Amino acid sequence: MADKNPDFSFHKLPSPSLVVEELKELWAMALPITTMNCLVYVRAVVSVLFLGRLGSLELAGGALSIGFTNITGYSVLVGLASGLEPVCSQAYGSNNWDVLSLSLQRMILILLLAIIPISLLWINLGSIMVSMGQDREITAMAATYCIYSLPDLLTNTMLQPLRVYLRSQGVTRAKPMMYCTLIAVLFHIPLNFVLVVVMGLGVPGVAMASVLTNLHMVVLMAGYVYVYGRWEWRWTAGIGEVCGGLGPLLRLAVPSCIGICLEWWWYEIVTVLAGYLPNPRLAVAATGILIQTTSLMYTVPMALAGCVSTRVGNELGAGKPYKAKLAAMVALACAFVIGVINVIWTVIFRESWGALFTTEHKLKALVASVMPIMGLCELGNCPQTTGCGILRGTARPAVAARINLGSFYCVGTPVAVGLAFWLNVGFSGLWFGLLSAQAACAVSILYVVLVCTDWEGEALKAKGLTGLEMCVSNGMKEKIDNDEERKGFLASRTDDNIDDVL
Repeated sequence: MADKNPDFSFHKLPSPSLVVEELKELWAMALPITTMNCLVYVRAVVSVLFLGRLGSLELAGGALSIGFTNITGYSVLVGLASGLEPVCSQAYGSNNWDVLSLSLQRMILILLLAIIPISLLWINLGSIMVSMGQDREITAMAATYCIYSLPDLLTNTMLQPLRVYLRSQGVTRAKPMMYCTLIAVLFHIPLNFVLVVVMGLGVPGVAMASVLTNLHMVVLMAGYVYVYGRWEWRWTAGIGEVCGGLGPLLRLAVPSCIGICLEWWWYEIVTVLAGYLPNPRLAVAATGILIQTTSLMYTVPMALAGCVSTRVGNELGAGKPYKAKLAAMVALACAFVIGVINVIWTVIFRESWGALFTTEHKLKALVASVMPIMGLCELGNCPQTTGCGILRGTARPAVAARINLGSFYCVGTPVAVGLAFWLNVGFSGLWFGLLSAQAACAVSILYVVLVCTDWEGEALKAKGLTGLEMCVSNGMKEKIDNDEERKGFLASRTDDNIDDVL
């Protein structure tokens, strides 16, 4: 019969009911995580507002420190932790609880090692910035903020892996993550008020408030896992077993880190380039407003990318390549719609948006001139970010890293520099550079996902990935590479997959 052909479902459009079911599954997870991302964004805005309340010097120093810590610290930790996504989501899909827990422990150990060199950079921020020609007063303020933020590195070694760990377990863990973040952020404003205004701690108070807020998130999330998770089954491995599996996890974590950092760092490069334009104060201020705006818009595709990574990983881990492909296609369609919405609102509100941040007419006009370009960037950024999530779900972060490197640094940077400086296009030329990078990135990732992905092969790799992790944890060297076993694995899943899709 036709429905017994394992390729049959790939040549048929899924039924509308199945698409609707996948949409419900995806957004039941994406909406709480989007809310969580928005709350984290609000927390950052509150910190900047309290820095601004202290004065222009404190605001400038805090902004310099925030940029430095993002580049050298947080982007690295988030990137490394994202390497946990394919292992945890696929392990959860295959009900492999031991791999799920061991991977969490291994990632925490990796991040603990990573924060050692990061801490040294943060401690020496002052001398580094002065050697680069930065103002000494601003640098001293930035160094103070950075020193008091050091405990946040330790907090993030737990926070970032816990977020991935919970998200990889699908809808059931998405809302608790949101509620934990909400409770922590609700206390962020009172914390800032007490430390900054009441106790008069100034810049150190703002930094300590951020550290305590993240600590609250960690305690709440860890408490949730302890009470409602399978915690008692999981923390049984010795240090030898934990260290024995670091290699396979690092092979996923390092490319994930590189891919994310390459994109994060490019926005900082734009800020630096803006400082070399004819009116640097105006250009840098406008860049700050636009980057804050893109950060706000990024909360939705970032959540969508994390959720589709989980959905794809769960289905591949469960041996259902057809449903994994359906999840990817639905998520990409949603990303395109979100991108179109961003184009529309940035065009409609281009004249009034800048007024939310400044009263200076020249600055508002400069922001308004670039808003439509930024909207077009999001038309590429949303599918690109979602595609990166799909690649992480299929355990191919190295592909995303290579695409980001080529798109942002071999396409975007030359276009931005050429237009802004050589052709004298000015400030908008930098953003046309970003547009070209996002376009190249989106086309490349869509080609890989839509044309080059063998979904049945990815299901087999998922079995090998979680199987290899288990072999390492048990002190064995066997790898699942028997062709007959693999064929049997897919054959055992074929009927269920076709029934699901049709």
